[in-house]
Amino acid sequence: MGSATVMSIAQDNPCGVEGIVIEASNYEYAPSSLEVEVGQTVVWVNMGGTHDVNATTSSIGAMWDNPETFNLPAVAGNSEGVCIGTHTFTVEGAYDYDCSIGQHAANGMVASVTVVPATQNNTVVDIIVNSESHTVLEAAVIEADLAGTLSGDGPFTVFAPTDDAFATLLEALGYTADELLAYPGLTDILLYHVVGSQALSTDLVDGQEINTLLGDDVLVTINENGVFINQSQVTVVDLVADNGVVHVIDAVLVPEQPATTTVVDIIVDSEVHTVLEDAVVAADLVGALTGDGPFTVFAPTDDAFTALLAALELTADELLAYPGLTDVLLYHVVAAQALSTDLTNGQEIATMLGDNVEVTITADGVFINQAQVIVADLVADNGVVHVIDAVLIPEDEEELPETVVDIIVESEVHTLLELAVGAAGLVEALSGEGPFTVFAPTDDAIVALTEALEITADELLALPNLGAILQYHVAAVEAYSDDLTDGQTVTTLEGSDVTVTISDAGVMINDAMVIIADLEADNGVVHVIDAVLIPTATNVLETTAIEFNIYPNPVANGVLNVQGVWESNASIQIWNAAGQLVQAAQMTQNQHVISTDGLSSGVYTVRVLSGTSSGQKMFLVD
Repeated sequence: MGSATVMSIAQDNPCGVEGIVIEASNYEYAPSSLEVEVGQTVVWVNMGGTHDVNATTSSIGAMWDNPETFNLPAVAGNSEGVCIGTHTFTVEGAYDYDCSIGQHAANGMVASVTVVPATQNNTVVDIIVNSESHTVLEAAVIEADLAGTLSGDGPFTVFAPTDDAFATLLEALGYTADELLAYPGLTDILLYHVVGSQALSTDLVDGQEINTLLGDDVLVTINENGVFINQSQVTVVDLVADNGVVHVIDAVLVPEQPATTTVVDIIVDSEVHTVLEDAVVAADLVGALTGDGPFTVFAPTDDAFTALLAALELTADELLAYPGLTDVLLYHVVAAQALSTDLTNGQEIATMLGDNVEVTITADGVFINQAQVIVADLVADNGVVHVIDAVLIPEDEEELPETVVDIIVESEVHTLLELAVGAAGLVEALSGEGPFTVFAPTDDAIVALTEALEITADELLALPNLGAILQYHVAAVEAYSDDLTDGQTVTTLEGSDVTVTISDAGVMINDAMVIIADLEADNGVVHVIDAVLIPTATNVLETTAIEFNIYPNPVANGVLNVQGVWESNASIQIWNAAGQLVQAAQMTQNQHVISTDGLSSGVYTVRVLSGTSSGQKMFLVD
């Protein structure tokens, strides 16, 4: 067989030793000619017959000049292979050997091994990995995924900080090693330690600037104290690898951070934005506005703030203590970069407050709401600042009362109506989802009714049909003044209609005039009227109350019991919170059972009607 150069190591063989396998059988060694590197091991395996390995003296008188001799004793082989032995070559040169058994050598069982110098494969990464004082640097190179790059052809020069150097840096920064490895700028720091060429210590000169793989230069200083790279001293020089050289240094090289300017810096450095600077600090917005952004800031001048303070009769200190200061400032900031060339007439831009500002562009200039841009496009690394001549004030968003009941409770002219709604047990119903329209008589209107009836306010609140009267003032719809038309009828929760009349004199509900319209709540609207509405054919004083009990309340198992005293053929009604009649029946006995299986969860009213007498109670279906 021809010569073979084997660069890899065979692992599976009968000798159990890692090495290059040569098989002996049929009066031959295969391969018969082999080239290996210094330090490699050769394994001989017998595949049949009895053979040895003789590298001392030729069995057939040939002239050998082996750099060293060795012999492996004979063994009998088989088809599975039997180990003859191994030899590790440590001396370069040409080796001849044969099988000294019988006439095997004479029959051609002769072979050779050529040993060449070992291939160098030592990279700058290997030097770091094999160093006991560079464990942090090793971990950092792996974490930054630079091991592959620095194992390449190079050449590279690596300035390698020791573990002590990293420990000093971590202590100064208050970092842990894990935090350093997770630092987003780790790769940049490491590349600042690597040069894309080989620079031995003899190549370095005082004052030399060397460009690193980061793109920034490091400065070489050589004096009587030694060699320095920036401020780091070289403690070990010229650890040469196949792809470069490593110099050990006693401190981590930290690249200079490029100077950055934020929108906050522009404000701080401005002589005409001292109040705005103080306001940004007081509102704790410095950190937010020095972030990545981008931001657009409309920056009112000191004169703009002075004019605002004069108009509000506030001092600067009072402004800085104002609870809504943060909202005011956020109304001046947009979470995007909008240069002057990006602005268009009529454009609306959402601010960080959530409200929009409007851009107006005329022959007079560019305006943000009513404030004029007097200096545009002060560009920062995280956005842009436009100087304006007035403070932008966000419009107050009126927070609506939650319910129509809240409007009544908060009104100074509806104290009697508030008491009446409570006495009639209607607070919960009118605090529901609605919608409701309430025609709300004033205290004067209710007093006028009590005087006409010659009763006291307490007697009015005790009327048995008070609930029905109040429900005659409520409709289960949301009807604003714009929704009302002349001659329109609106069905109330009491079941009867009220009539709308619109004339030059104003809007009338029956005979009551609307004196304040459209008091809006989340669940409806209230119109204030100047008289109490009385349901048709209702005699307020002649109506007597029917006393009765209901149980259980809240309803359980879908059954509500009604028990009381009334005349035969009395009627019973169930009304929902929207004023809709959902059940009705006649009663011949003084006890009645109501099924609530068909009713959804909520508040309901049960009414008992018998002649001129009536009574009502509210109950809850869970």
